[in-house]
Parts: sequence; C-alpha cells; structure tokens
Amino acid sequence: MIIALLIARLIVGLGLAAHGAQKLFGWFGGYGPKGTGDFFEGMGWRPGVLFAVAAGLGEVGGGLLVALGFLGGLGPGLIVLVMLTAIITSHLGKGFFIPNGWELPGLYIAGALAIDFAGFGVYSLDNAFGLNVLTTESVRWVIIGAAVVLALLSAGARLLPRPANATVAK
Repeated sequence: MIIALLIARLIVGLGLAAHGAQKLFGWFGGYGPKGTGDFFEGMGWRPGVLFAVAAGLGEVGGGLLVALGFLGGLGPGLIVLVMLTAIITSHLGKGFFIPNGWELPGLYIAGALAIDFAGFGVYSLDNAFGLNVLTTESVRWVIIGAAVVLALLSAGARLLPRPANATVAK
C-alpha cells in the first residue's frame, strides 16, 4: 500500500502538473498563457490570460502538492477545483469516451479524492516533517466543498455580461 500511494501520487500529481505547464509555459506541446488565454476568451472568460494562468497555477500547484505529499488536502482540493471547472465548462457535453470528453478530468478528480482520503502515506513531505495541517477528514471535506463551490463560481464567471465599453483583443 505504501508504494501504491507513492506511485498514484506521482502519476496523478506530475501528470496534472504537466498539463498546467502547458498553460503556463507552453511546455509539452501547450500554448502558453496567450494561446490558452485566447481559448478561454472564446469560452467567455475575460480576461482570458488571467483565467488561463489561474488554471495553470491550480494544475501545477495542486499536482506538485499531491506528488510531494505536502499540505494535506490542499493539493487534492486544487485538483478538484480546476478539473470540475473544466468538466462543467468544456468537457461535459462531449460524453465520456469521446475525444476531449470528461473522462480524463474525471479520472484526475477520482485519483485526487482517493489519494486525499487514503492519506499521502509514509513517503511524503507531510510525513517527513511531521505535518498534520489540513489532514483531518473534516478539514478535507471542507476543502473539497470549497473547491466545488469555487468551481461553480468560476464556471459562472464566464457567463457574466461583457462591459459595454469592452473591446475584443486581437
């Protein structure tokens, strides 16, 4: 079980961090903040670059916290936040097995939740430093609940009306 948790943390955490690096730095075939921001603008988020950077930071931050086993439920909460937002706004209507469907973000959420409630295990920074901040079950539930609320608010932010004097960036 100890090694299984480590492997799961590394795959889920580093996999999602790589997706965030696509948004933040254009690494691994990504489009960077500008290209991702243009995509986000097309979905209604304004300013798109701000939301692209926020999504990238959530993916990199949440992924690295999980991979390192650091700060209890914070990393899994960030993963739930960004992946649920992605499902609601971009993937849900495309089905499960369809390319760009909701299965990959859904798997990230499932992995994050499983790791969160199983605990990070022996090979984690939390264990190495004797940290127990954000690790109780009740705190984990609060973080997950906050992540769901923030995902809904983030998804709703793209539906806000554009100010009358706004110009479309080209």
